[in-house]
Amino acid sequence: MTFDVIVVGAGAAGVAAALAAASNGARTALVEASPYPGGELVGGLPLLGTRNSLGERIVGGPLDSLLDSCASLDGYVGDLFDWRTTWGTCVDPEAMRIAVVEQLAVRSVTFLPSSLVIAVETADGGPAAVSVLDRAGTRSTLTAHVVVDASGDGSVSELAGARLERGDVHGGFQPVSLTFRMGGVDFGPLLQFVRDNPEQFMLGQNPVIGKTPAECAERVHASGLPFVAMSAEDPGSLMGTAIEQGSLYPTTGMWMWPTSLARRELGLNTTRVSGIDAMDARAMGEALATLTGQVRAAIGFVRKHLPGFAGAHLAGAGPKVGIRETRRVAGEHTLSGADALRGRKHADGVAKGGHHVDIHGSGTYQKRVPIEGGRSYDIPYAALVPRHVRNLLVCGRALSSDREANGSARVIGTCMATGQAAGTAAALAARAGLGDVREVPVGEVRDVIRAQGGVVDGTA
Repeated sequence: MTFDVIVVGAGAAGVAAALAAASNGARTALVEASPYPGGELVGGLPLLGTRNSLGERIVGGPLDSLLDSCASLDGYVGDLFDWRTTWGTCVDPEAMRIAVVEQLAVRSVTFLPSSLVIAVETADGGPAAVSVLDRAGTRSTLTAHVVVDASGDGSVSELAGARLERGDVHGGFQPVSLTFRMGGVDFGPLLQFVRDNPEQFMLGQNPVIGKTPAECAERVHASGLPFVAMSAEDPGSLMGTAIEQGSLYPTTGMWMWPTSLARRELGLNTTRVSGIDAMDARAMGEALATLTGQVRAAIGFVRKHLPGFAGAHLAGAGPKVGIRETRRVAGEHTLSGADALRGRKHADGVAKGGHHVDIHGSGTYQKRVPIEGGRSYDIPYAALVPRHVRNLLVCGRALSSDREANGSARVIGTCMATGQAAGTAAALAARAGLGDVREVPVGEVRDVIRAQGGVVDGTA
């Protein structure tokens, strides 16, 4: 099978890349190891990184199309601020599942589910063909002008000869997690509890907010929707005490966000297993059993301690274990922590990030550093171009970045922005018959992204 663009990995970055490539006239294939597209985009998480801490919109394009589809199914909850530092776009994951499939179909993307890339044939310094194994055991060869690695782990880049970096300098990785959702939650009493007990929550942690935790708790209550993080970092807090007593596992906190108003449903992110490499299948299998046990403990905790949860029920668990960190591709430019934290802009910026540097550790540890002034930073095109490989682009979590920058750029919104950039550049390269993605005029990429609703300039 021959295409203009092959995108490998149908998570947030890959979906955005495929939609962008197809929107620019490229015959596009989207290859995914799972049976359904979307990855964490349909897993129930809020879409973080879609706005900076000032509330400025920094991601658009394919995201806007998906949100419009969700809204038509009453699945768009809203863009909410947690009054800690973060904006999140909250959606019903069931609506997003439909939206992703619809948008891929509208753009005539060839979706190949349950298909694993097992080899990459290289020629003239780049991938000439991708070998795919489907669930029937049939091996197929796909060719394209440009390949986009949206695997999240840099798997295609490694097969094509690119160099990868792993975790921290000691070979450690951020913990993995399993999110879950609770239905039948009474939002009113929960919001009153937040207002009356600000010390139990992470509030006012970004200087740009300029309010006390108590004032921030009032704002959360006034919003009418519980988008907030409970803290376990104080040993005397409810969570800290539960951890000390052994009824709750060690964790930093408990993040909550609305996923459906009709079902009175909240998503929760609190579980964690540290000290494992998410590329290790056996370790991940063992972690899953631990994580499901933590979900059970968390349900017991919220029912016992948080008003509004007494009659709530488990509505769903994440479709997969959430992975924060594995490998990063070494690119022509390495996005640095300083780039992110100082809100640096670049002339060849093709995407924006605005999430704080967020690196989880073991126990209750989490490094959280806000971007100066609540601003956004630019991601240069060169950070999507693996070194020494000709017709390959990378997007999403595996983009070229140091660990600190990756702690910001790994979130869903930023992954979608880099996906749009990679898909757009791949389509332009294919259309022009360019032999190297480095030859793509970055100014033209920026113009197309801007014309199709993406954000490349005009923000703090």
